[in-house]
Amino acid sequence: MNLIAWMIIACEIGFWIVILLGLVSRYILKKKKLGLFFFALTPVIDLVLLITASIDIFRGATATIAHAIAAVYIGVSLAFGKGMIEWADQRFRYYLLKEGEKPLKRYGLVYARHYLRGWGKHLVAYLIGAAMLAGVILLINDSSKTEALFGVLRLWSFVLGIDLLIAISNFVWPKRKKVKEKTGSVHQ
Repeated sequence: MNLIAWMIIACEIGFWIVILLGLVSRYILKKKKLGLFFFALTPVIDLVLLITASIDIFRGATATIAHAIAAVYIGVSLAFGKGMIEWADQRFRYYLLKEGEKPLKRYGLVYARHYLRGWGKHLVAYLIGAAMLAGVILLINDSSKTEALFGVLRLWSFVLGIDLLIAISNFVWPKRKKVKEKTGSVHQ
């Protein structure tokens, strides 16, 4: 594995460590400002990855799938980061501290709308990541060195389209809550 692949792994681990430190600071240590400080470090992790990948490519390295995944990671982190923090916060409070509301399970049109909003975030992540990939492809201007970037961009475009089809299908065939009856499980 190359340096960029290791940096992606380190950044993902760092992201969740910083979130956990923020939650522990906020709820267990009762230090809200310290918790906010840790949450504010999440974009710094993205910046470290961006700088590392940029330096590697601009020093003449041939772009690899790991470089492309770094752009995907940054796009996803920026688009979904706040929501991931809220998700972790709610579960930390409910499951570990036994306070707050139980995380909501969505069904039917509520689930379909929620999934469609998630697709909208996926689109934002795609636009950020694709802009980064396209920018590097244009700056390097050597298809032999950026082939992997273009390949990931094509694949991500396909995945985004499939995700949209899934989002639409949730309106056609809404997710149903399973209800257990005396004779077994049936769908409601």
